Amino acid sequence: MVPAAGQPEGASSRSKRADAVRNQQTLLDAAAEVFVTSGVDAPIREIAARAGVGLGTLYRHFPTRADLVAAVYRHQIEACAEAGPTLLAGAASPFDALRQWVDLFVDFLVTKHGLADALQSDSDRFAALHTHFLDRLMPVCAQLLDAAVDAGDIRPGIQPYELMRGIGNLCIGRDTDARYDPRRLIELLLRGLR
Repeated sequence: MVPAAGQPEGASSRSKRADAVRNQQTLLDAAAEVFVTSGVDAPIREIAARAGVGLGTLYRHFPTRADLVAAVYRHQIEACAEAGPTLLAGAASPFDALRQWVDLFVDFLVTKHGLADALQSDSDRFAALHTHFLDRLMPVCAQLLDAAVDAGDIRPGIQPYELMRGIGNLCIGRDTDARYDPRRLIELLLRGLR
């Protein structure tokens, strides 16, 4: 294929790759939003419509629902992991950074609902995602806890796994009872760390 006039050799393929990356990002963001409101069993058409792409584009990036679900959670794990150091660098205190990160973590846990069911037939993929979740998020949580301890914001001895597991347990039940707001209890938990 000959490039268009004034277009450098290879520019067309580069722009397609950039478009593909943008489409994939848009699909992941749209799927995450739809999963929050409609669950992981939401119609694929709803996700494509939210992303502003056709079904063909969605299936080109994610051939199966399980591929899409796994990609959304992997993407959210990465976003949560990358947010920790950024929050720590920009927050008024390490405790504020921890609080903001916990809020992102709760957002992630809310969208995680239904992951096990969606990947039930692929237990290896689910196990790999869970391992990735722990490998990426526990060090970030540890860094935030250590910084808060060093600043005198919280008492020492809180383990990252315990905090993350406690927050996860507080999020259970949110979907079955509209009167239950886990964030209120999580705020009490965070106050108890001080």
